[in-house]
Amino acid sequence: MPPLPSDLLGSLDPTSDRAVFRQIADRLREAIDKGRFAEGAKLPSESELVEHFGVSRMTVRNALSILRGEGLVSSEHGKGVFVRSRPPVRRLASDRFARRHREQGKSAFAVEAEAAGSRPEVDHLEVKEERPSADVSARLGAPRRVLARRRRYLLDGRPVEFATSYLPLDLARDTPIAQPHPGPGGIYARLEELGHSLDRFEEEVRARMPSPREVRTLRLASGVPVIHLVRTVYDLQGRGLEVCDTVMAADAYVLHYQLPAT
Repeated sequence: MPPLPSDLLGSLDPTSDRAVFRQIADRLREAIDKGRFAEGAKLPSESELVEHFGVSRMTVRNALSILRGEGLVSSEHGKGVFVRSRPPVRRLASDRFARRHREQGKSAFAVEAEAAGSRPEVDHLEVKEERPSADVSARLGAPRRVLARRRRYLLDGRPVEFATSYLPLDLARDTPIAQPHPGPGGIYARLEELGHSLDRFEEEVRARMPSPREVRTLRLASGVPVIHLVRTVYDLQGRGLEVCDTVMAADAYVLHYQLPAT
């Protein structure tokens, strides 16, 4: 096989006290970060890496294992190792809930997908009545029952987000909000049509490692964390109208906030 270009991955430093397999992982990571291997591109084979660096196959495998653990690459049996796709979606927190989007019949997710040039999709949709958790109940003013709306969001066919909205049952029952597809603009547009003026959105964000169920639902690679966001929506009277509990693949989003300078 022809040798790899000398400037593609560089060489190892024999004087370094950093383990050889970690140096190889560093060289591959740098090549990915600098765009030498684009998203979806196949990395050099194990044999090519063995020959290029003059190391054992096990050393190469240990290096690739590091990159898999960081969520940078994924392996396809019989095909090779590929750079994972990371949709460049900016979550525009200061704009995504603007009323003008609802008036145009667009949900917040559709607004973000449109800005990113991606195709939005919702699947695994479930709507049911249930008892709220203590936290959700406190945020919504202690209703005995809530309407829960669970859905998974996809961008260009890839799962990126799973969200559950909780609304007081007395507010949502027998309205379009209780239907699987509430109509243009989503549930916030329906709330306003029902006479509830949205006053503010409060979001709490933290990062953590995913549960096994979240790994399956979002098809996460090993080592990829999630962003856990809880949003509470209030009306002009300070009543909690909705609590949205959202888990997002951390490699799919950039959270963008605009804060006042004073």
